[in-house]
Amino acid sequence: MGKKITDKVTWVGKVDWELRKFHGDEYSTHRGSSYNSYLIRDKKTVLIDTVWLPYDKEFVSRLKEEIDLNQIDYIIANHGEVDHSGSLPELLREIPGTPVYCTANAVKSIKGQYHEDWNFITVKTGDKLELGDTTLTFIEAPMLHWPDTMFTYMSGDNILFSNDGFGQHFASETLFNDSVDPSELYAEAIKYYANILTPFSQMVIRKINEIQGLGLPLDMICPSHGIIWKDNPMQIVEKYLKWADAYQENQITIVYDTMWNATRRMAETIAEGILEADPDVTVKLYSASKTDKTDIITEVFRSRAVVVGSPTVNGGHLYAIAGILELMRGMKFKKKKAAAFGSYGWSGEAVKIINEELEKAGFEVVDTGYRATWLPDENQLEQIREYGKQLATRL
Repeated sequence: MGKKITDKVTWVGKVDWELRKFHGDEYSTHRGSSYNSYLIRDKKTVLIDTVWLPYDKEFVSRLKEEIDLNQIDYIIANHGEVDHSGSLPELLREIPGTPVYCTANAVKSIKGQYHEDWNFITVKTGDKLELGDTTLTFIEAPMLHWPDTMFTYMSGDNILFSNDGFGQHFASETLFNDSVDPSELYAEAIKYYANILTPFSQMVIRKINEIQGLGLPLDMICPSHGIIWKDNPMQIVEKYLKWADAYQENQITIVYDTMWNATRRMAETIAEGILEADPDVTVKLYSASKTDKTDIITEVFRSRAVVVGSPTVNGGHLYAIAGILELMRGMKFKKKKAAAFGSYGWSGEAVKIINEELEKAGFEVVDTGYRATWLPDENQLEQIREYGKQLATRL
């Protein structure tokens, strides 16, 4: 059965306790997730979003326990990605012809995925849907995080149904932010922002400013994943504005991969040098081949600088480093510095290549990097430690 949010709104989604990978294998979900769907009952009845395709039959079956499906007057698809729209085919087999309200771009994405010409009603910012005592207002939110995304605002209860905005991959039996561990909640919220919304940060700022300019009272934010922001919902809005503004903490993250431990020794020694020169900075080390890539990107997002290391193999760098560098490029980080290092036996091109990739990714590369031959001995390690001290000032 569903869970009451207000007198008019019921959560009818799915908590996925087992989920550990999302977006294929791109995003780790250590705490599971949820696919939030909302039923609004007024003089007219609306369903906002559905759940991921693997749970379509379960979703429709449980929805039948909550309401006679024929009483659903409208369906709103805030976003066409399959974790939100995946149950539409199963649902519309039961109630064909039900109007589906979405953006013009969502029509393209939904048709492209399901190859069905349903009863689409396209909407744009400012369009309204009267339900009786309440009114729904649609707000286009392109690139947050797909071109087809929109938010839906409900008057009376003053709820923003924000789809992927303000969400987290976080499974919980409780619905609201005041009933979960806040440190866990914010760990998942910043990870979500870092890995999904960072490339669109300027759009985040513009959209939040636009919504605030409408002067809409806000009592609750209901995202499509994770926990509902009921207690002081503006707290996550304020965090988004902060995260979107070239966010950084006093942290330097060292990301490396190694073959015979020479580059690992270099990474550890550089970290020692940085901390000797600047004891107040937080330094974190991650092996790109052993650490979850989503977690690494979250730490890079937190950092004011990143140091990337790899041995030279076949005239290039190791493929785990190539993958992390590509993810970093896609995030379009702003106002972050970087440096490179690595060991080599013969040709030593890796450091130069890493520097080039960091520059392409928008980082300010502070020097030509540090190369060491073979396994560094104590004399070399002391030079590398000194390099770490110099980096502390350059970064």
